[in-house]
Amino acid sequence: MLVQPLRSVDPRQNPSVAGAPEHKVAVLLNANARRVDAQLVKSLSHVVPEQDLFLSRSELDCRRIVQTVLERNYPMVFTGGGDGTFQGFVSEVFRQLEPRGRFAGKRAPRFGVLKLGTGNGLATYVNAGGGADGILQDVVRARAGEVPGHRRMDLLMVDGLRTAFAGMGVDGKLLNDYLWVKDNLGRGGLLKKMLTGAGGYFSAVALKTVPHYLSNPTWVECEIINGQAGEAYRVGPQGNPVGAPIAPGQRIFQGPLMMAAAATMPFYGYGFRMFPFAGERRGMMHLRLGQLHATSVLANLPKLWAGRWFPEGIHDFYAQDVHIRFARPMPFHVGGDAAGYREDVKLSVAPEAVELLDFHGAVH
Repeated sequence: MLVQPLRSVDPRQNPSVAGAPEHKVAVLLNANARRVDAQLVKSLSHVVPEQDLFLSRSELDCRRIVQTVLERNYPMVFTGGGDGTFQGFVSEVFRQLEPRGRFAGKRAPRFGVLKLGTGNGLATYVNAGGGADGILQDVVRARAGEVPGHRRMDLLMVDGLRTAFAGMGVDGKLLNDYLWVKDNLGRGGLLKKMLTGAGGYFSAVALKTVPHYLSNPTWVECEIINGQAGEAYRVGPQGNPVGAPIAPGQRIFQGPLMMAAAATMPFYGYGFRMFPFAGERRGMMHLRLGQLHATSVLANLPKLWAGRWFPEGIHDFYAQDVHIRFARPMPFHVGGDAAGYREDVKLSVAPEAVELLDFHGAVH
């Protein structure tokens, strides 16, 4: 969720910029993100004009900032604060671009992602720079028109929000366990460095997630129905559809699961390639179902992390629209942010793709 300004600013007080040049860039920071501090704001203020730098801490702030961004026709907008910040801002952009909205007919800006959040799956996906220098350099290059490429990415629709990934089950618990490990075991010194990022995820799996599922039921009965948007497909280890297509309204899966998750990009965060086939087919999500034992996950974690583990207990699908129903409430997350417990959720591919600045160089 987006957060309120660090200072009292009404972005609409600044004059509109009609016909903004291609190097005009807006930067939106989540003021509640841990790495968004006074020093970062000061550093960015040296490379971004004050009227182009926004800080937010509420949904109201988000609406006002999006209104300003669309009024001024910014062609590029960076979000800084993690995958959840991107999710909230992009969702509001498309809400204001709806046919009956004030900005109907306008085009969404191209989005950049600063590596400032907890998991930074999106930042990994677009090869964003790390550390303070990398963040500043990304913005400077965008303003100079020197970003080498961009990529189009579909988004999921979940409860009216647009996001790159969401899930129910053990992945939701893993994300919660990672936050617990980081907050309770990595408060300072050497441990803080070791338990933040990939080390924190590995530690969460070993210290919290696996021990929990060794002594508690892991699998819960689940039914997944293909929606009406189009056919779904089972996916093999090479990423190719296998078997007969699954027609709209037909059952994709029924049986006990430890996890049902989907994404339109490969990464959960810190290079964790949870969805190796995401983004391979336009207009489709990678739906991944898990029937695995905790000890097996722990033994094969490096291969799972790299997206190279395809045991019989992992079931992969391409789909456009699915309805997931568990027999009891499961841990649920949207874009890496905990969203309570759910037993029933609908996921669909949003009708609009987004364009992301890609600092690696390839145009997709």
